[in-house]
Amino acid sequence: MAKLVETSPTFTVALDAMGGDYGPEETVAGGVQAAREQGVGVVLVGDETKIHEELAKLQLDGLPVYVEASHGIIEETDHPLQAIREKPTASIVEATKLVRTGRTQAVVSMGSTGGAMATSSLILGLVEGMERPALGGPILGQLSSAVILDLGSNVDCRPSQLLGFAAIGTAFARKIQHIENPRIALLSVGAEEGKGNRQVREAYSLFQENLQNFVGNIEGVDIFHDKADVIVCDGFVGNILLKFAEGLGMKLIASLPALLESAMPRESILKLGEGLLSGTNVAETLGGAPLFGVKGVSIVGHGRSRAPNIASAVHMAKRVWDSGMNDAVEKELSALHQKVANPYG
Repeated sequence: MAKLVETSPTFTVALDAMGGDYGPEETVAGGVQAAREQGVGVVLVGDETKIHEELAKLQLDGLPVYVEASHGIIEETDHPLQAIREKPTASIVEATKLVRTGRTQAVVSMGSTGGAMATSSLILGLVEGMERPALGGPILGQLSSAVILDLGSNVDCRPSQLLGFAAIGTAFARKIQHIENPRIALLSVGAEEGKGNRQVREAYSLFQENLQNFVGNIEGVDIFHDKADVIVCDGFVGNILLKFAEGLGMKLIASLPALLESAMPRESILKLGEGLLSGTNVAETLGGAPLFGVKGVSIVGHGRSRAPNIASAVHMAKRVWDSGMNDAVEKELSALHQKVANPYG
């Protein structure tokens, strides 16, 4: 069996080894890859026997990799809160507890998004002013760096919640993307004021009154044209947008050989496909997205993630931790709530 060592890296992540479509094989491999390439500590949380079976296949002598036992998995089909009650030692629950106790600085999971949201909310707690966590970030790789949220964690939103998403996106753009004054827009069916459903129209007034960098509505086509740095929508729209971009990219990649084989060498076609993949699939570029609004670093990745994507998610967790983004989110939300409560100063 490969030797596990006890070292003290400056950043350690709890990785839900049982989460995702390919756990624990790919999650364990991704965790080891992150430890080797990034110099971070990784605690693999899950079924000890299965994790050690995967570790035995890998070279990890000298790497700060640890194993923490858990029992049970919260599945995508489970009701998150009920599952936490019925599976109190499930892998995502035990992994999140490691952040609360300070043993790790972040938790990463490729498993149930609802499970990650519920455990982070209950175990780590929510930032003041947040009713539920929000999921967001860039979703289009090299095609657009715009931060989009929510991406599926809040499918029904009041306008005030959208205003909170704008503050969260601003913190991300400043801390992770180093944009000092990010432009904020609402995603709608038309650029003109008054376009959109009731939710968007009411949110428009709130944004106009409370956000200095609000640039108005933008349409879906504008996402690619650098008209805003933070794009706000509810999770219903955001998740459809995310999955559409992923599906379009995969279909285009699959179609390339038949379309181009008579005009381009195979190597060039493959390279073009790699570019399309990085431009349309956030799981392939960033590995995962931060769960905003919880008092700790929690990264949620795509269920179909493979080892390199999981290592990228660990890297994202470290970037979020190093940047102090959670403190920035709290600061932005606090300033926004004060402005809403006292519009005249």
